[in-house]
Amino acid sequence: MGFDMKEWLVDQNITEVECLVSDISGIARGKILPVTKFISAQQSGGLRLPEYVFGQSVTGEYYDSEVLDEIGRDVILRPDISTCRLVPWYDEPTAQIIHDAVHQDGADVTFSSRAVLKSVLALFDEAGLEPVIAPELEFFLVKQSSDANAPLITPPGRSGRAEKARQAYGIDAVNEFDPLFEDIYDHCDVQGLDIDTLSHEAGAAQMEINFNHGHALDLAEQAFLFKRTVRQAAINHHLHATFMAKPMQEQPGSAMHVHVSVKSKESGKNIFSNDDGSESDDFYHSVAGMQRYLSGAMALMAPYVNSYRRRTGTEDSPANLAWGMDNRTVGLRVPLGDPKNRRIENRIPGADANPYLAIAATLAAVWLGLQEKRRPTRPRKVSGEDLETLPRNLDVALDALERAKPLHKVLGEDFVTLFVEVKRAEAEAFLEVISPCLLYTSPSPRDAHESRMPSSA
Repeated sequence: MGFDMKEWLVDQNITEVECLVSDISGIARGKILPVTKFISAQQSGGLRLPEYVFGQSVTGEYYDSEVLDEIGRDVILRPDISTCRLVPWYDEPTAQIIHDAVHQDGADVTFSSRAVLKSVLALFDEAGLEPVIAPELEFFLVKQSSDANAPLITPPGRSGRAEKARQAYGIDAVNEFDPLFEDIYDHCDVQGLDIDTLSHEAGAAQMEINFNHGHALDLAEQAFLFKRTVRQAAINHHLHATFMAKPMQEQPGSAMHVHVSVKSKESGKNIFSNDDGSESDDFYHSVAGMQRYLSGAMALMAPYVNSYRRRTGTEDSPANLAWGMDNRTVGLRVPLGDPKNRRIENRIPGADANPYLAIAATLAAVWLGLQEKRRPTRPRKVSGEDLETLPRNLDVALDALERAKPLHKVLGEDFVTLFVEVKRAEAEAFLEVISPCLLYTSPSPRDAHESRMPSSA
């Protein structure tokens, strides 16, 4: 018996429904409706949004586009009932449902973030394969401020004191914010967000949450919702949380590492391992694909001007696409583990990336590697901190994306065109700001302006 969305809404005593889509920046857009209006809207053909929402910049601007219809036509929002979840931070019972966007003829809006990832996954599905994903998300807790132009400040914890020295993997440092993390875990449990490990990262009040592995689309959505959850929970504790790639000059940046493997749908086995436990040809082809195409996909994993300030070439942020076993100084790390769990960790994406697009880019590179059957470089057994092979700024990254034609075929020509248009416009807007230290932020709740934030320089 299938899931009955209407019955679920009634059983949960839902009063309002948040109808969510992700825009190109990974910001939640959509509409909020009383439950009765939501149900009636589904019966009358669905909710509508203007198409240009999917081409909206991080600053909230709309630009002329080759892809978007010039008259601002509507698209229809179609709820994915598998994504029905409660919103745990409201007083009134509220539901959130992620939607697909379709045109009037029922065709997918191919340049929406969700559709891009689904189209990549369809290629694997047709080949009898299923990617398995596990993201890791880093973020900073910062002191609340009403001034969007003020430098970010490390907040005091329960002791009343703010961190000064670095506390990587510090247990007591995490416990400083224990009430917040108890709420985060509770909120995640209510929403079915399958988070695993919590640890303190190297920065002051910088944390990392790991997700358990699972289906790529589901994990992208969990990461999308997790960012929102952390921000809301932080606000309730009089803090802000930021997933900005480089929020403070003196602190390390924040990443979104993506672990990926691929299994056969028929056998359920990891195609990265042979029956004797050794690395398979498919494993090497996948590494080679990531080495060949992730440079071209860099703009999807580092989508803002600020994203490139994270690129230091250190173990915290590799600036290369070398690979190695248990080597954190390379962009593609293969963690130690048993053969059935063999995976590749893409250490390039920043925490500011749209999870749908960062995962889509990673899987597109893997797919092309499987098709082209190239061989990777030799594994790096020493530090890769002296290597720098990735684009150093957004303009160069966008140039690389435009040249990477095989990626266009996998991700969709319309999407790549629209993405480049929006990101070039954002870069131009950045250049118009007369300030020596003004940065673009990633989408963050501290950002009432959601566009510009100074560094602490």
